Amino acid sequence: MKKKILRRIHIIGSVGSGKTTLARDLSLRLNIPYYELDNVVWIRKEAGDLRRTEQEREDFLNSIIQSEGWIIEGVHNEDWVSNCFHHADLIIFLDTNYSIRTYRIIKRFLKQKLRLEKSNYKPTLEIFFKMFKWNRYFEEVGKVDFFNKYRIHKDKIEVIKTTKLINKYFN
Repeated sequence: MKKKILRRIHIIGSVGSGKTTLARDLSLRLNIPYYELDNVVWIRKEAGDLRRTEQEREDFLNSIIQSEGWIIEGVHNEDWVSNCFHHADLIIFLDTNYSIRTYRIIKRFLKQKLRLEKSNYKPTLEIFFKMFKWNRYFEEVGKVDFFNKYRIHKDKIEVIKTTKLINKYFN
């Protein structure tokens, strides 16, 4: 059986699940650029982030999807992201343990406040507490929504509980 060449990978998971780390690692390993969906939603500026209009967001995302290869990561599973799932060769659903994600949210915030880790946003207490809310929401609603909406792609969805298992797919 011929091994399928993966050039378009979508990684989805909750806050703190390891999406960005995995996307960065796979990008280096496979020599494919990676994109964070948060940076599709937001235009990052020194003075503060600006939300793209729905049309700008859609145009930007479609330009990425139409490129030769990509790794897209994010928590989003709303309709505006559906083309990503449709065009992906592989969808990785990171189903990291809830308590591990909680620990990572705390660790990330502390590292960002101590300037040991770069952030796309200003690491405020408000954002910090919202991350716990988003993590809980993803656990209770987002995960169920994803599998209900995108079960048509079940043949290309891999559920990964730990990022160490990803080596199984890329060795």
